[in-house]
Amino acid sequence: MTQALTKQVTFDEFIARYPENSQRRYELHDGVIVEMAPPTGEHEQIVGFLVGEIVTEYKRLKLPYFIPKTAFIKPNQSEAAYSPDVLLLNNSNLENEPVWKKESTVSQAASIPLVIEVVSTNWRDDYFTKAGKYEEVGIPEYWIVDYLGLGGRRFIGNPKKPTISIYQLIEGEYQVRQFRGNDRIHSLAFPELNLTAEQIFRAGEVA
Repeated sequence: MTQALTKQVTFDEFIARYPENSQRRYELHDGVIVEMAPPTGEHEQIVGFLVGEIVTEYKRLKLPYFIPKTAFIKPNQSEAAYSPDVLLLNNSNLENEPVWKKESTVSQAASIPLVIEVVSTNWRDDYFTKAGKYEEVGIPEYWIVDYLGLGGRRFIGNPKKPTISIYQLIEGEYQVRQFRGNDRIHSLAFPELNLTAEQIFRAGEVA
């Protein structure tokens, strides 16, 4: 579970308070500091697998991308800061980000080709809150990797099954496609990426 610290704070206050080299992760949700639950081993294996595949692909294509260890997305006009499981950044646009150098924070869609959240017990944040906020920023592609099938039935159907939901921005709104089992992932950011949903889910298994 996530734990909210209920005193309202601004984004600037949140960044000033954020502890360096902390073993805990925090986000700011509409002025409320939220302590993120420690990830499970399966969660981290899937994140690591996805990072490896994406890095390999953008290097192959010679794209000016990188994945930071810790960085925040700040939606405009909002006291919020999100730290995704995988945040792909476009080096070419960071000079236009007003607080990147000082606060490791981005707010422009041109800086963020892709965001990935791997679902844990706080699935409502991924499907409700973050999907809306990432759409508001204009992030062109957002993956929700629900490897345990935890999301609500309205999102992943009934019976619930492990599902990857890929939200792609079309005419300013997210349209979602879902992938399960041996479905091959279709990504606008990396159209030649050759991965199935099952390959991603199996990355969380102990060899």
